[in-house]
Amino acid sequence: MSKSLKYAVFGAGSWATAIVKMLSENLDDIGWYMRSAYTKEHLLREQHNPNYLSSVEFHLEQLKLSNNINEMADWADVLIFVIPSAFIQTELDKLTIDISSKTIVSAVKGIVPETGLLVGEHFNEHYNVPFENIAIIAGPCHAEEVALERLSYLTISCWDSKKAQHIANSLSSDYINTKISDDVIGIEYGVMLKNIYAIAAGIAHGLGYGDNFQSILMSNAIREMKRYIKKVHKMKRNINNSAYLGDLLVTGYSTFSRNRMFGNMIGKGYTVKSAQMEMSMVAEGFYATKSAYFINEKNEKKADTPIIDAVYAILYDNKNPKKVFKKLTEKLD
Repeated sequence: MSKSLKYAVFGAGSWATAIVKMLSENLDDIGWYMRSAYTKEHLLREQHNPNYLSSVEFHLEQLKLSNNINEMADWADVLIFVIPSAFIQTELDKLTIDISSKTIVSAVKGIVPETGLLVGEHFNEHYNVPFENIAIIAGPCHAEEVALERLSYLTISCWDSKKAQHIANSLSSDYINTKISDDVIGIEYGVMLKNIYAIAAGIAHGLGYGDNFQSILMSNAIREMKRYIKKVHKMKRNINNSAYLGDLLVTGYSTFSRNRMFGNMIGKGYTVKSAQMEMSMVAEGFYATKSAYFINEKNEKKADTPIIDAVYAILYDNKNPKKVFKKLTEKLD
């Protein structure tokens, strides 16, 4: 991949804003697509996102802002999608140009609900993007800590190691440490599943469980993740690497975690709808829970997933969180 390749970010939430900040450390020109004309105009006037990470000020001469997804997709060579999985297809439906020759990077943490596919699989199947042109960004890395320039770690996964390294180099800085991987499918599943486990951690906290139980929950969660990913994509991987375990831990424990926050509200008695209305950001784990549950149900030999099953029962079957977690505690070790 050439150093002169043009990068564009699609989305205007906190994670998208953080990725633009990372790219701005290395690139002179960064494309940024956002649906909201108000957000674009505010950025041009005030040099920061009005809704997310507003402390981050951008140098406008580095940014090419647009509300036209086709203009941005046509301009860039590397398209980084950071739109919540529940809404990404609505934006992709606006595309009229062919993106099959572009490099697609997914920083989306979930499954496309319309197709039941991972984001990378969705681009391959519905937009004819070759798998070697698809990359995944994984943490552990919270947008809020990127804004504060606290040391954070990213893993870039792509079957083409040169592409992975180029993307990693474009994101790395004094406060962003990057590595590459070829476990594209496993890491993308891990990115999705960790949000479900973070909701479980939040529910437990909201119900009044302490640190001792949280440690048991997280140790069971990484083993459950390993079983699940092995069923859907068997290959040699170390589940204790930062892209899996590290990302799980920060999402399950951090006060910045929107999925933990969402779960905490559920544990305290909020309904799903009221918890969603209370939050200004999307809890990807809510949508991921349904997708992960049904993918596992369809497997001929299901993985043993008591935590996912418990979260699904609470969020989608309206089961009582206290009763569900009481049963869950008897299944963990």
